[in-house]
Parts: sequence; structure tokens; C-alpha cells
Amino acid sequence: MPDKKDIRVALIGFGLGGAYFHAPLIAAMPGLTLATVVTGNAERAAQALRDYPGVQVMGDPDRLWRHAADHDLVVISTPNRSHVPLALAALDAGLAVVIDKPFAPTAAEARLVIAKAQEKKLVVCPYHIRRWDSECRTLLGLLERGELGRVLRFESRLERWRPQPKAGWKESTDPLDAGGMLYDIGSHLIDQALYLFGPVRDVYAEIDIRRAGAATDDDVFVALTHLNGVRSHLWTSCLAAQTGARLRVMGDRAAFVKQHGDVQEAALRAGGRPGQSGWGEDPPERWGILGDGATQRAIPSLPGAYQDFYAGMVRALRDGAPLPVNPEGAVAGLAIIEAAQRSAAQRAVVALA
Repeated sequence: MPDKKDIRVALIGFGLGGAYFHAPLIAAMPGLTLATVVTGNAERAAQALRDYPGVQVMGDPDRLWRHAADHDLVVISTPNRSHVPLALAALDAGLAVVIDKPFAPTAAEARLVIAKAQEKKLVVCPYHIRRWDSECRTLLGLLERGELGRVLRFESRLERWRPQPKAGWKESTDPLDAGGMLYDIGSHLIDQALYLFGPVRDVYAEIDIRRAGAATDDDVFVALTHLNGVRSHLWTSCLAAQTGARLRVMGDRAAFVKQHGDVQEAALRAGGRPGQSGWGEDPPERWGILGDGATQRAIPSLPGAYQDFYAGMVRALRDGAPLPVNPEGAVAGLAIIEAAQRSAAQRAVVALA
């Protein structure tokens, strides 16, 4: 692909994910053009035309496949059950693909998508955007500098207060919908743990339905033992009226605690864009604390950088650079989700093959 030619992107889905977590980042990234939005919802179509003048709106993916030659990359931000069929269709149409989390409902289906991409000599990339959360980037810097020593335990929470279930496919019990908090938020937590601490040996999980009227899991704890000995303890819940620390990481030299999470989601929902002054920056009162038992100091947060995902996609498509997220990581994460489901059902630790 010539260096000076923008990569023309078709975004399928313009709900919360498409409108706030993809379109603004695509539009702000040099080298990308948001050429097409695919949505059958008239209100969302009007929003896309209003927010991105010049964008083309199509009512269904079949029309997109007929115009595949006018595009280079498809981004899939649709209900979970459609991720795999849309990805396979896009690859058959000769287009590179980005798939929002979860990459697929099962690890086996994820492998099918990856195999199709290899067959077509195209790229497919999971949208595991929270690797570029401020707290994840800051912790990675501490790890690379050895400031914690040997890490013993990684504690990570993404919790919310939503005591009333909402209607929609995320509350569906059909396995094809991959509903519930384990798939929704657990996908992020597991991916961050794999990214920071590597492959996992065994999994223990507690997966519960706590809210009256809920049908899918809404309170989840997953414990991972990594091959390097680190233990990751991961929590997500809809019933956290008081949330715990976003991160607590204990090493044999020091510990790092960060109470507050990344600011980019709120900024995107409020209309913010990468490139604006202060993008992704934590104010000092939100910085994490590094302590060694005798002293402690605030660690300035590295800015959150969701835009780096799409910068990586530009390099991958133009220059053949490595993808910003290896799709095999998505397979590993889905295998952990499946092991967590078995663990919760058996009330036992489950070893990964």
C-alpha cells in the first residue's frame, strides 16, 4: 500500500463502541480515513453523517462487500454473535479486519478467523484497547525499570454500580451472544494480565448472578497463575457501590497502588479527541503510589494512548510491521474465559493445556 495513500476504513456498527471508541480514534489518526459507517439504525446514521461530514453510510454489510474495492480495513463493533461471521465475510472480500472484544465467543472460533486470515494473506487484529490505559502503561514502565522487584501478585479491578439489569444482548443467556461481565469486562482484565505477565498455567474463578432479574453473570472474580509464578487476581462487578483500587501490584522490593482508572473513556464520551491538549493525562491527585514499606512516592502517570492502537494498524498495513495486538493473544484470553467457566461450575482450579 503506497505510503501517501490513506487507509480507507469501513466501520460496522455505530452504537457505543463504534461511535465513541472507534470512530473518533480513526478520524483523528493520520493515514486513516473513516470512509464508511455501516448501520441500519436511522438515528445512528444521522449521527455519523453529522459527526463525520463526507462519510458514506450503508445500511447493511452486504452492500459493503459489494464495494470492498473502495476500502482497505473493516472495523467490527457489533453485537458479539456477529463478530465471527462478519470477520470471515470481510476476509473473503479481501479486507483487513479489526474485531472489538471479545474477538469471538470461543477460542475455537477465534482460531477459525485467524486461519482464514492466514489463508487470504490478510491481517486480523483484536481491539484490546486497554493495553493503552494510563495505569497499564505506567505499570509497564515500573516493571521495565525493575522498581517493584520480582512481582508476586497483580490485583486489577474494573467495577461499576449498575444494580438494575438493562435489556439487550449483553444480558442474553444464549452462548452465541457471549453475554455477561466475564466476556464484557473480563476480556479487558484478562488481556492486560496476559500482556503484562505472560502465559497462564491454571485458572480459578467465581462467577455469580447477584442482581434481581439478571440472567447473566454480573459479579466475577478470576485468579490466574502465570508460568512465571505471578498470580493475577481480577475483579469485575455491576454491584460495586464503592469501588476498590484500580490496581495493586506487590513485588519483593515495593508495591504500586493506583486508586483511579484511565480518563480516556470519559473524555471520548464527552466529545474529546486524541491530539487535544492534555489528552489522556491524569491530574496529580489521580497518580498511583509506589511504596517500599519505609517510604512512598507518587508516580506520575503516563498519558493514556488509545490512539496508539490505530497508529500500530497504520504501520502494520503500510509497512508490514507487527500488529498492535497479536491475535493469538485473543485465543489465549478466550481459552482462559472458557477455563474460568469450567472452574466456577466445578468449584475447582482448572489447568490450561
